[in-house]
Amino acid sequence: MSHSSTVDLTVRKALLFALVAEQLSVFYEQGIWITESQGTSLAGRWLTEAKLVLPEGETRQFSALADQLARQMADSLSREAGLYAVHEMMEARGPRYESPFAQDIQAECERQLVESKLV
Repeated sequence: MSHSSTVDLTVRKALLFALVAEQLSVFYEQGIWITESQGTSLAGRWLTEAKLVLPEGETRQFSALADQLARQMADSLSREAGLYAVHEMMEARGPRYESPFAQDIQAECERQLVESKLV
């Protein structure tokens, strides 16, 4: 297994992006926010599947940051725009889908990671 030092910026950005997408998806589908603990578990599962490891505290920070970003997005978008955002973000998690909107969100994820000192 890899150590956290080998989890580079690209992987960290993808993890945060995926967590934000999942947060928004659950919010728009069920009207609830996933908890920090649920987000931490989800991130841990994804990292395990990719054979990567982050320290527990750092994974929890990713979950909290994803929650913050998702709530900011939801607060600034209409329901229709939010549903579009979720669709674009979920599609963009695949390697062949390119979306200018998703690229903007990925850039914001990178900025937030740097600001939060998670890189």
